[in-house]
Amino acid sequence: MTTAADTVAESYLDAHAAHDPLAATEMGIPGYDDRLPELTPDWWAEGSALRRRALDDLAAVSPQDDNDRVTIAALRAELTLREQLRDCGQDEATLNNVASPLQSVRDTFDIMPTATVEDWHAVATRLAAVPAAVEGYIASLRYAAGRGRVSPVRQVDAGIRQAGDNIGADGFFATFADGAAADADLPASLRADLATGARAASQAYESLRTFLQQELRAQAPTRDALGRELYPLYSQVFLGAAIDLEETYAWGQAEVARLAAEMAATARRIVPGAGVDEAIAHLEADPSRKLVGTRALQRWMQERSDAAVAALADVHFDIPEAIRTLECRIAPTHTGVIYYTAPSEDLRTRPGRMWWSVPEGVTEFGTWRELTTVYHEGVPGHHLQVAQTIYRRELLNRWRRVGSWISGHGEGWALYAERLMADLGHLDDPADYLGMLDGSIMRACRVVLDIGIHCGLPAPAEVGGGAWDYDKAWAYFSRYTHEGEAFRRFELERYLGWPGQAPSYKVGERLWLQLREDARAKQGDAFDLKAFHRHALDIGSVGLDVLRDAVLGDL
Repeated sequence: MTTAADTVAESYLDAHAAHDPLAATEMGIPGYDDRLPELTPDWWAEGSALRRRALDDLAAVSPQDDNDRVTIAALRAELTLREQLRDCGQDEATLNNVASPLQSVRDTFDIMPTATVEDWHAVATRLAAVPAAVEGYIASLRYAAGRGRVSPVRQVDAGIRQAGDNIGADGFFATFADGAAADADLPASLRADLATGARAASQAYESLRTFLQQELRAQAPTRDALGRELYPLYSQVFLGAAIDLEETYAWGQAEVARLAAEMAATARRIVPGAGVDEAIAHLEADPSRKLVGTRALQRWMQERSDAAVAALADVHFDIPEAIRTLECRIAPTHTGVIYYTAPSEDLRTRPGRMWWSVPEGVTEFGTWRELTTVYHEGVPGHHLQVAQTIYRRELLNRWRRVGSWISGHGEGWALYAERLMADLGHLDDPADYLGMLDGSIMRACRVVLDIGIHCGLPAPAEVGGGAWDYDKAWAYFSRYTHEGEAFRRFELERYLGWPGQAPSYKVGERLWLQLREDARAKQGDAFDLKAFHRHALDIGSVGLDVLRDAVLGDL
């Protein structure tokens, strides 16, 4: 039965998809793949009007059952926080090195359907729309700058570099079109349209780079920190929960110290008497733990993912047959990021996918470090979480299935999933376990750096105390993490330019673990871990405060 709350949520989802075709493609909603959003100041205002209209509609709805109560609480919280963020004047100014229109306009081409000639026509049409979208984005950045809202110069410089990656014969758009011409059986006229669209898109990104270099950069502040006044809102947007920032900052430092000690103990299990750096050097030199070339990497990812599904399905998790396929791919970008994209709403047009964006020049990969990543992005991590939610048509309305995504819920679950795989014996090899710890300590460092820098909290004594600056942040991050310099620089820029998002991983995991223990305490001997996972995941990706109330029966 479709309730009034379902109708409001689904009407908002439909309006949002029509307003933002990039979001529609990401959510797997068909019908918008040939379009791009306008990205003008008026476009941002129209998005706000859609949210406010949905909030007014929600205010008139009475819940029919517990499911309705979750829908109303989750949608109201998300839209309200998003409107509060808009009131701070940040929409039109959005520019950072990870998640802004500069990336999303390009990245959408990674996940568009390309199985048919009709799919490629949509690609060509969307390529031709890139210039107008970029022009609208420039207009928004200029509008925001006129009101004193400009991203820090470090983020503008990152945008200049990334825009350059899409320009010219070696840029993304040209190589993308060339690849289509080589690999797909397409009519000559369509090949020509793809080539023309790619040139237009490349030229649009050249105009964006010029604007950033010659106009916006001079207006950009040098200060990276958001400030203590605004940061709580950003934190709540990404967690869907209000937290004590000072307590969490102290916890983050304690968690870094705990993980560092556990890494040291694990290193001695790998090489007796060795430190962490020595153990890592030993593993990096071990040919049995090394993959050479991206084909070998892709094949290994797929094998490990398939094995995890086979081991967990019907034993530790209910995994519907329709989502037991996860496709592992090498991304066309070179940022070093590993990420997941959801399947299409129909679970047929596009499968769930795990992507690895391999940096330029990197040809060797250590399996000891990345097995835990397969569990994070795949099963029981993001793929189980996201794809099974899409599958639950009998339980959840369309907004709950495909339109709701809260970072603290999603990324917190994925870290929880890594730890769970260790508990279930899938990371018993001390080398693989060290890889999990290495990723976990990086996420704990994010808590310290993100909250400390943006809230102006005192830096730890080990980096000199006092006020945080880039050099102290770099020293702290480099002390506890072991990835290459390019990756660490990219990550630190991300924390500086996208406040509140990076801590949502580790803080989200903390809140998931607290929820599990609270459910165990409430249910006593009746507590069942598999049933807890099924119940919690069937609620969908909602804010962690709403999730807690829903699982514990407090809504």
